[in-house]
Amino acid sequence: MISIEQIRPELTWRLRQAVLYPAQKLYEMELDEDQEGIHFGAFTDNALVGIISLFQTDRSFQFRKLAVLPEYQKMGIGNELLCRVEEFAESEGGTVIWCNARVSAIGFYMKAGYAHTGKLFSKNGFDYEILEKNLTPRSSH
Repeated sequence: MISIEQIRPELTWRLRQAVLYPAQKLYEMELDEDQEGIHFGAFTDNALVGIISLFQTDRSFQFRKLAVLPEYQKMGIGNELLCRVEEFAESEGGTVIWCNARVSAIGFYMKAGYAHTGKLFSKNGFDYEILEKNLTPRSSH
């Protein structure tokens, strides 16, 4: 049983490091904008097994650092985290959600309804493409 809850940014750092940047130091995992973001964790048996961070600019939301521990991958946890941030963005009036997807993960995002933008770049030894998905904002009335 997975539960997804909002968490403090510092709770994301160890998992970011373990899954996404194993060669880097833990203190390098903090993003300058972490304090402005909204962070979600996937828990099973009170253990944090997946994370995602969400950042808002007007009606556009970017999610970053989606990571699930290797032993919990291929179990739908990444999809649950993705759905949670999409629902949150829609509830906040978001019209689009996007990410810088590692090329190795593009297939995962395409299955979740994301679209290619054709905007490619490389950073820190990884190749990325910006992917996006249109949202249907929910009225807060």
